[in-house]
Amino acid sequence: MRHSTGFSHPAIGYLQAALRTRLQRARAEEDRGASAIEWVVIAAVVVGIVLAVGFVISSALTSKATDVQNCIAGATDQSGSC
Repeated sequence: MRHSTGFSHPAIGYLQAALRTRLQRARAEEDRGASAIEWVVIAAVVVGIVLAVGFVISSALTSKATDVQNCIAGATDQSGSC
């Protein structure tokens, strides 16, 4: 069996068919790039939310750690605020 390229190896024919099919699918999907952009935007929003929540939790933990440290340091004077 001879192909239009002049090669008779079956693997070459399969490769040509696979590339043609892939090219046709790529041409048919016009919004493929828009979908990728949407995923990037969604990922950026999720990362932003995670960073904001992480900052709030970190601030709260730092504040409470300072309170505990002050309470431990002031335990000898029996102030009763802890």
